[in-house]
Order: sequence, then structure tokens, then C-alpha cells
Amino acid sequence: MSANEVSDLVTKEDLLEKDRKYVWHHMSAHNENPMILASGEGSWVTDVDGNRYLDGMSGLWCVNVGHGRKEIAEAAAEQMMKIAYATLVQSHVPAIELAAKLNEWLDGEYRIFYSNSGSDANEVAFKIARQYHHQNGKPSKHKFISRHRAYHGNSMGALGATGQAQRKLKYEPLGVGFQHVPPPYCYRCPFGQTKGSCSFQCAKAIEDAIVWEGADSVAGVIVEPVITGGGMIVPPDEYLPMVRSICDKHDVLLIVDEVICGFGRSGEKFGHLNYGVRPDIVTMAKGLTSAYSPLSATAVSAELYESFKDKEATSHLRHINTFGGNPVSCVVAMKNMEILEKENLVSRSAQIGNMFRDQLEPLLDHPNVGDIRIFGSAMGIELVEDRESKVPATADRVMKIIIGCKQKGLLIGKNGDTVPGFANILTLSPPLSSTDEDVAFIIETLLAVFDANQEKG
Repeated sequence: MSANEVSDLVTKEDLLEKDRKYVWHHMSAHNENPMILASGEGSWVTDVDGNRYLDGMSGLWCVNVGHGRKEIAEAAAEQMMKIAYATLVQSHVPAIELAAKLNEWLDGEYRIFYSNSGSDANEVAFKIARQYHHQNGKPSKHKFISRHRAYHGNSMGALGATGQAQRKLKYEPLGVGFQHVPPPYCYRCPFGQTKGSCSFQCAKAIEDAIVWEGADSVAGVIVEPVITGGGMIVPPDEYLPMVRSICDKHDVLLIVDEVICGFGRSGEKFGHLNYGVRPDIVTMAKGLTSAYSPLSATAVSAELYESFKDKEATSHLRHINTFGGNPVSCVVAMKNMEILEKENLVSRSAQIGNMFRDQLEPLLDHPNVGDIRIFGSAMGIELVEDRESKVPATADRVMKIIIGCKQKGLLIGKNGDTVPGFANILTLSPPLSSTDEDVAFIIETLLAVFDANQEKG
């Protein structure tokens, strides 16, 4: 819909009036003048005024194949005409085909449970982990270890696993049984060590927590391969394999949250493949459909699934999701994965990251840039008041960069509403389909905006 089309139907002020009266915006303190998007194509979106922006966050870390994919819309419409809904108490063809395709991408044997969102997928993972241990004769194993700064969802259990204090404020008590340990945050090492010469206390902290809680009480450890929304915290290469070994040692399940890192974002098909580990449970959403339709999945290793086969009346997983595994969404996911493969967008993601790494190096000399962290095509730029003290940048300084980028036609994000005093990381996660010209525009815009914001005061 163009700006002119909006004018023919209704004025922008009419839309804003209705928005203010009827819409409750996400993560926003009563946004009275929101940007109203009308269309998107490739890496670009256009608002009702006709302003065009490069979508530097792929929506919300999710539109991996870019906007306006006609082939996805056509596949969805075709499936709607066949059958638009079928419950997965039984089965349907798209769910079966997608489950097989996910196993191919995961390079393992998993059983796929479908839901609607990343929060849902993690809730299912927690229930499966607890029930698995119970049915293996260890009913006391019910706790989960997560990390501070990590985000795993908004529902009460998933928010319990989330290590972001501001998201929990005024909603506690949440789901019980979640313990948190320090993150593998090399730039601000919680243990006062230096990257490259540390003893990996960040990984050992997980084992300490298991031991102190009692291994017979811990069901699982949940991690993103990289802490994304909590500040793009990229661990050392050795970290995730060490966590895998710790879980094996204590009969604790490793749950890897691939909601953001999966489907090419990491430069591999899934983020855990960057580190060569095999999770017991993998959760996924966002890039699964590139957000063209709601869908998430919880992939459970075949070994775990065996414990849910009929032994007693309550052996099966007693969980249902009305819209989980919707046939239309499954077809959308299949078409999305076909595009990712056909256009080599997984390797393209790694290329985009390398372009960021090579061409944004001058930002490391900026007085207010403390660190730049890149994982695949996702990037975090940590802003500070000065590099010596590492004092986190003020909200005003962060917003100056975000607003400056928007004024030049680039939409970027930040780690807002996470940890008090540390909302100082700019985030970028452009579509994997971004052209060289798109990436050059991102880089040129960032360099220009930072150059215009050189003052320390």
C-alpha cells in the first residue's frame, strides 16, 4: 500500500487516532506516534508516508528471507484451499514433510512438537524435560539452569528462565525451579578474567550451580548459542562444548534455544552447529517461517521420545496447542527453507557478518564504542561513556545513534528492557537476502552516524 493509496482510503491521522484508541503496543510506554508500515520488499520497508527504510533488524530478528516473497504467499494460499486447519492430535502432510526436513537440517534424529511461538516452544521443552526424568525414575530432577542476560520468552515458565530483571519486574513470582548463572560475557567478564587467558569459569559456574542445587534436582540447562536480545553476548568457542560435557556428566539435558540463532542467522543452519555440539532438545521459531506465519517447534532427541511411549496412562505428553503445526504455517516453513537453500542464504549470512567485521573496524576507534560482537549476520555494538571506564552509555547517547540511523533510512535495535543500567547495546540483524548494496548502505550509514556523534559529553 503506497502513501497515495492510504490517502484515498483514510488519512494517516485517522489511522493514528484509531491506533491510539485501540492498539496496545509491544514493549512501549504508550507510543502516541508510531511508525505505520504499509509494505515491504527485500530488505526494505515503506511506511504510510512513503518513507523507505532498510530493515536492519529483520523485523524482530525474524524475516530471514526478506519481505514480499510472492512464492511464500502463493504456497500459503494454495494450502488454504486444500485444508487450512487440522489438529495434530492426528496428522497432516505439511507437518510430516516439515518434520522430516527439520531432521535433515538438524543432522540428527529428532521428534518435532509444533507450537506457535518461541515462548511456547520453550514451555514445551521444560515440560518434556521434567516428564522425561520422572519417567526415567528420577522425579526429583525438575530445576533448570539458565544465564543472566538471556531471554527465553514471555510466558510464565519461559520468563522464569529469562535472566533479565526488567522483563520480570511486577510479574513475579513466575514459574519455579529456574536458577541463573553469570553469562560468558568476555567484555565484562563477571569473574574478572581476560579473553584468551581465562579458565572458563563462566562454564564452570553451570557445573557449580548443578552441584550446589544437587544434580538429582536439576533437569536441564537452557542456553542460546549466543545471548542475542540480551546484548549479543558471543561466548568463547570452547564454552558450549564444555556445557555439553557438564550436562552429560550430571545427567542433565541440554536445551538449545535456536529461536533467533537458527535458520541461517549464525552462518550455519543452526547456531549450535557453529560449536559442534548436539543438543537433547532444540527450540525454534522466528526464522523457521521468516515470520510469514506463526510457527515454532520443539525438536526432541529420539532417545528422549522413547520414554514417552505407552507405559502407563500418563506416559504421553499431555500438551496440546490449537494452532501449533497449522498446515498453512508448515507449508510456509517448507517454502522458506527451500528459499534459504536455493539462494544459499546460510552461507550468505556468514558473508554479511564478514563484511560487517571488515568494514566496521573503524568504529572500534570511536570513543563511545566499547565492543563489537558479530555472530553470523547478527551484530551488537556496545556503547560506553568512555572506553577506559566501560561505564555503559546513557539512554540519550544510545537513542542519538538509533534516531540518527532512522533519519538516514536505517532501522536498528537495542537491548531494551533487559537489565537495569545496561540497555547500551545496539543490535542489527538484517535479512540474509540483503544484497551487497544493502549491506554497504548499512555500513555507510553506521559510519556516518557515529562520525556525527563523536563528542564524549
